[in-house]
Amino acid sequence: MRLALPSQLRLSAAAALRAGVLTGAVAFHAVVGAEEATATIDNFTFAPARLTVKAGTTVTWRNEDDIPHTVTASNRLFKSKALDTDDSFSFTFAAPGTYEYFCSLHPRMTGTVVVEP
Repeated sequence: MRLALPSQLRLSAAAALRAGVLTGAVAFHAVVGAEEATATIDNFTFAPARLTVKAGTTVTWRNEDDIPHTVTASNRLFKSKALDTDDSFSFTFAAPGTYEYFCSLHPRMTGTVVVEP
């Protein structure tokens, strides 16, 4: 069995620390840059009806209903095509604010995305 010298131990510890810091920084950046949220469409309802996210988050709506629906911003910022069962639509909210939306095929279906800084 070979014993490590104290200088080798320090070098190994320093190398491990650098590797851990670099790995942590990369992992942290990946998480911050890739925020996502999901909403479902089912039984003529958006769920959740009110979704709060941070600026830069991509929201994906997935149609789990057995008929087509759309996701249409009241301010015309975004509009999906008619989404059949299992289709989805995504939009990235860059700016803080309150965004109301509805289904253009069934206007009583409404939802809100609140974007915080």
